[in-house]
Amino acid sequence: MKTIAFDTSNQPLSVAIFEDDKLVDQRATNVLKNHSVQLLPFMDELLKAASWQPNDLDQVIVSQGPGSYTGLRIAVTTAKTLAFTLNLALVGVSSLALLAANVMATDKLIVPIMDARNDNMYVGGYRYLAGRLTSVQADRHSNLQKLIDDLKTTATDVIFVGEIGRFEVALREALPTAEFSTTNLPNAANLMMLAELEKPITDIDAIHQFVPNYLRLSQAEVDWAKAHPGVSHDGFVEKV
Repeated sequence: MKTIAFDTSNQPLSVAIFEDDKLVDQRATNVLKNHSVQLLPFMDELLKAASWQPNDLDQVIVSQGPGSYTGLRIAVTTAKTLAFTLNLALVGVSSLALLAANVMATDKLIVPIMDARNDNMYVGGYRYLAGRLTSVQADRHSNLQKLIDDLKTTATDVIFVGEIGRFEVALREALPTAEFSTTNLPNAANLMMLAELEKPITDIDAIHQFVPNYLRLSQAEVDWAKAHPGVSHDGFVEKV
């Protein structure tokens, strides 16, 4: 089985291809550029280097969120287009799980963080259970103080990974025994491992309904809700 996998949930862009569960090749960049311009050329480079044609693919794996609204829309739209046009199985994986996968097997609680601005963040809680990286605290939108309060009551041994720079001083002061990963960029090479825990989507209707997991409303949706109290926006806004 041939698979292409990619993550554009934030500034880094990472793409990988696999033969069965073996990594064949990968490309990555962490430069402020437009993922909509870079993603397809990266994919094309990988396929050509492996002497694969698009029709050789069997599966596409994509980071489904949370993360950048624009980045997630690009990734999910691209993945759905590939699934539709090439008749591929589609698998969505948590972007926070992908960050957590940077941490090697440990008995500590792994807390991936994505900066959501203004002391807000996307966070989750993961542990290695029976050798598999498993979500034990749901991915969520939070703030720095709430995260600290939660961890003080639920965990003692913690490893932070991801966009931790802006929060590191406060986290070290509040949780002096916590550890901080030095490998903090999403790596598409880990998507295959994570996808093994998810059920592939093959039904056309289900693929159409596959949307990014934003974990919070966009600013436009917040503004719309304020202007239309009590009115659901679900019928007016398509997520992707």
